[in-house]
Amino acid sequence: MSRGIHRKGLYLIRQEMKELRKRIFKIIEIGNKDDVPSALFDGFIVIVILLNLIVTLAQTFEQLKPYHGTLDLIELITIMIFTVEYLLRIWTADMLYPEEKDPLTSRLKFIFSLFGLIDLFTIIPYFLPFIFPAGAVAFRILRVIRIFRLFKINAQYDAFNVIVSVIKEKKNQLVSSLSMIIILMLASSLCMYSLEHEAQPDQFKNAFSGIWWSVSTLLTVGYGDLYPVTAGGRFMAIIISFLGVGMVAIPTGIISAGFVEQYSEFKIMGGPNDETNPRFITSKIAEGSRFDGIRVGNVEYLPDMTPVMVIRGEEKLVPEKDLVLKAGDIIVTAVKSLS
Repeated sequence: MSRGIHRKGLYLIRQEMKELRKRIFKIIEIGNKDDVPSALFDGFIVIVILLNLIVTLAQTFEQLKPYHGTLDLIELITIMIFTVEYLLRIWTADMLYPEEKDPLTSRLKFIFSLFGLIDLFTIIPYFLPFIFPAGAVAFRILRVIRIFRLFKINAQYDAFNVIVSVIKEKKNQLVSSLSMIIILMLASSLCMYSLEHEAQPDQFKNAFSGIWWSVSTLLTVGYGDLYPVTAGGRFMAIIISFLGVGMVAIPTGIISAGFVEQYSEFKIMGGPNDETNPRFITSKIAEGSRFDGIRVGNVEYLPDMTPVMVIRGEEKLVPEKDLVLKAGDIIVTAVKSLS
């Protein structure tokens, strides 16, 4: 009898811990504006990140040396907050990756994810100098990584999501244009070496000496610390300068076109359906349904169906594969043909 009561008590404790872990996950999960504690937590973390960065900047001023003790204390408090948050995210990682059956696999997946590594490198630069005093300067450089936590806060919101989506969608074109820039940069470096080596052996010592010149010229920076003096070199510099203006504009044009396409899709969804415009179906995620808490990439669609947008309150989110769906979300799906 007592054994049965003991088992029932353990079961209730486990259920309560599971509910507590689920509630903590919803609070610390970014982008849930409908949940007041979650929204307050997002704002609190942003303030802590900014405070930590301000302290890091203030510690570099000699004029503030008398206040370094206070600044060190503030930094310690912020690091402790980051540490607690990081441990909570590891503890609730199985909620972030519900498709993983093993909690250990979920936790390892979070630790080695992009934002998991950012969280980790936000913390360890503070503690490493105590363990390895000799490398204190190198470890302090790693503190710059903590600024990337601000991207994590913005990752669930519309503007940032659209930027990431455009870059991913246009990555092939961007890689091609960047490859062309690199090829032109290397070719101009070799040409300039051939034309300027004899006239300026100290400036153009080898084929790679012109890399700095080609970068500053192609990117239209033009520092002027390295420049051609021969007629052939100057003629080549004119050609490279003109090519550089066009080449650097290509990635900008690709990204701009991507933005236009993204927002055109959003605009089309509000217009009438016709033969050239796919029809759109909206589905709302119910509380406790099998889609509540699942990632967009894990949702199975029919062959003619494609998710094009997730509406969360007043936000319109790009349906990235890693976007976690929540109760109340509306999924807008494009259907090529309806019969």
